[in-house]
Amino acid sequence: MASCCWPSGCAPATCAIEARLYSAAMSRLFRDVDGGPRCPHGSVVCIGAFDGLHVGHRALVRHAVARARALGLPAVALSFEPLPREFFAPGDPPPRLLSPRAKVEGLLSLGIDQVGLLRFNSAMAALTPEAFVIEVLVRHLSVREVWVGPDFRFGKRRGGDLALLQSMGLALQAEGQGFAAGAIEPVLLDGERVSSTLIRAALQAGDFKAAARMLGRPYAISGRVVPGERLGRTLGYPTANVRLGGKVPPLTGIHATRVHGVAGQPLPAVSSLGTRPTVDGSEPLLEAHLFDFDGDLYGRRIEVEFVARLRDEEKFEDLPALVAQMHRDAIQARAILSQDSTRAPA
Repeated sequence: MASCCWPSGCAPATCAIEARLYSAAMSRLFRDVDGGPRCPHGSVVCIGAFDGLHVGHRALVRHAVARARALGLPAVALSFEPLPREFFAPGDPPPRLLSPRAKVEGLLSLGIDQVGLLRFNSAMAALTPEAFVIEVLVRHLSVREVWVGPDFRFGKRRGGDLALLQSMGLALQAEGQGFAAGAIEPVLLDGERVSSTLIRAALQAGDFKAAARMLGRPYAISGRVVPGERLGRTLGYPTANVRLGGKVPPLTGIHATRVHGVAGQPLPAVSSLGTRPTVDGSEPLLEAHLFDFDGDLYGRRIEVEFVARLRDEEKFEDLPALVAQMHRDAIQARAILSQDSTRAPA
């Protein structure tokens, strides 16, 4: 699907409300641990990559929030940006299920009071597990309880684990800085532990129902609509374009989708996710053609929900061949979306 978009932005009032909500959310985000204690009276902390915020992550977060409410303390979620695997393999980063913004918003929606999206750089990579506990958990967050997932590792060369957290928590009690640490049980579906790796595999295989079960919701990509090259409009298929912020998507190709955030209900669409080889594109781009829609979407935040995979990206000989395939894609997507009204639970 070639690139183009509608000619103007969202309504000023809508953008202003969205900006205020985003500003309020970002005031609860911190990226480093400089300065004084962020939670001087104590906190309950959960730690993880939280890529995808799947049902296992949600179980961990909800447990930490429940413990924080019971103790009358703020709940803090700690994660990293970039993810450690992205930092250590910049030339071959892992596919991301969730953008940083969507991860922060998702954590806040689950009841987290503060999100630490710590900058993972050479200094963070060199921090020993013991130093991480003292500098981040104790000094900055005055932690009283730490909750992690199964097989949790942290610190330089992944040298820290739950046993280290527990031993340090006990050792620091004499100084009035002690804390408890625990891990939740793994969340299983059909006898298999839910993980971001399994979700990526399901998405790459086009098994969106399996991915939705593990995520606890349909898989979707959200972002702000940006200008394109306007080629799609000339071909009869204007698209709402969302950039991926340099992140590698967990899937590519042409899909039947639903677009949220435009009307009171999701709108049917056919979407392309990839580099647009026919027009020599390079940057991965999500392009959604909304059926029977004519409106202004520049600047609007939308969410594209993936329903069914149609085909891989292809490089066509010329634009007429591309348009002919786009017609076939649109017909197939309409048929699938008219039949498939099932939705995973939110």
